[in-house]
Amino acid sequence: MSLFLGIDSGTQSVKAVVLDLDRGRVVAEGRAPHRLIPGLPVGHLEQHPEDWVRAMDRAIRAALAGVERGRIRGIGVSGQQHGFVPLDARGSVIRPAKLWCDTSTTEECELLTRRLGGARGALRATGNRFLPGFTAPKILWLRRHEPANFRRLRHVLLPHDYLNFHLTGNYTMEAGDASGTALLDVRRRRWSAPALAAIDRNLGDWLPLLIEAHHSAGTIRPDLARRYGVSPEVLVSAGGGDNMMGAIGTGNVVPGVVSASFGTSGTIYAHSDAPVIDPAGEIAGFCSSTGGWLPLLCTMNVTSVTEGVRALLGLDRPAFERVVAATPAGAGGLLLLPYLAGERTPNVPLGSGVLLGLNRANLDRGTLARAAMEGVTLGMNYGLRRLGELGVRPREIRVTGGGARSAVWRQMMADIFGVPVVGMREDEGAALGAALQAAWCEGHRAGKAHPLRHYTDRVVKVAEATRHTPDRARVRRYAELQRLQDGLGRAVGGLFGPVRAFQQAD
Repeated sequence: MSLFLGIDSGTQSVKAVVLDLDRGRVVAEGRAPHRLIPGLPVGHLEQHPEDWVRAMDRAIRAALAGVERGRIRGIGVSGQQHGFVPLDARGSVIRPAKLWCDTSTTEECELLTRRLGGARGALRATGNRFLPGFTAPKILWLRRHEPANFRRLRHVLLPHDYLNFHLTGNYTMEAGDASGTALLDVRRRRWSAPALAAIDRNLGDWLPLLIEAHHSAGTIRPDLARRYGVSPEVLVSAGGGDNMMGAIGTGNVVPGVVSASFGTSGTIYAHSDAPVIDPAGEIAGFCSSTGGWLPLLCTMNVTSVTEGVRALLGLDRPAFERVVAATPAGAGGLLLLPYLAGERTPNVPLGSGVLLGLNRANLDRGTLARAAMEGVTLGMNYGLRRLGELGVRPREIRVTGGGARSAVWRQMMADIFGVPVVGMREDEGAALGAALQAAWCEGHRAGKAHPLRHYTDRVVKVAEATRHTPDRARVRRYAELQRLQDGLGRAVGGLFGPVRAFQQAD
């Protein structure tokens, strides 16, 4: 019996699963929370990498309790994308990590874009635009705002790479997560010299070794092997960003499968055997962590919005779903533009929420609750339609994350997206994907160079009982609402900057 440990370090917690590859199922799980640093200015979101390490340790020990640890063959790590972990020459953390949801780097994005000759120049150099969520502008932010810390910088890692470094002592990165830095030429899967030079002439020396997705970052450190009771020969796979690992965990490793994650943020992505570059720069032209590519849309406001509205209304989750289900599609004419944390797709980092259409007839809990759920799903559909324009046309969408657990929400997804939606038998897609990548990596080490699909076909299954198909009348209704929401975003876009300035002054 071969066991593989998959770890997913997200924005709020670390999850760990133990995959029994021979039986094709997860046999143990563990979880531990960590938190954002409180009290930072608006737009600044940071965490201490040491908190990730402590949470990972607790999650691993919980998952391994009662498991035959001697059968663990490999570990895979998934991590939140884009976070900037700055290390000094000794490998010590210089300052807290700026996260994917940090929007404090709009000026740096503008500077980098100008230095590369505009948006088209950035797309030529990297395949992506410089967006506040990406890592590159965070590095330039450090240089401009904390020069003393920048002078100490000798290693640049992403969150999952930092956890790999903790587990192995090695500095590595793979193309999937690396493409989310906006420093990689995604077409050629190598660092972009123009992008590096736009930040600092020495930056190339501070980036880690790029390894292939099926290669190992190293073996577990002997002291950690003793701590966890596993063999010191246990490998740690290349790992990847949470979206890349989520793709593996939903079987999204061949063209034709589309996955969506409805968590704190929202993502929709598809596998491609060739680079997919959006001339408008709205769809991220990422590499996958499978050796291919992963065109991806990301919105920054999903369950963070619905949970905020649920808390405001004083409802528990079952009651929240009941009032949504009891309210007709369209929420009585109430429309929510859900940019509570700014937005990435479309790119409005200074965005705010807008509630349109409020009157005495619709001022009730049901319409507010449904407007929140519809608003974030229409926001996801903005990007899905752009993926369609680039040739990605799903037959079904496999959904994961907190939103995927709601039958009411899954039906709404199907009606807004216009295609069937189905959940997964194993919902921790990123952690499962990390375990599957570790199994793939161990197979290569053992001389069995199977394609990754050899592993995903054995393990990844949809939960047919969660399948929902679109209702034609509601599809038409939501198409009308989509036009209204898109128009609302364009109409108020110029107001977001002054509103943010007013909020900060207050």
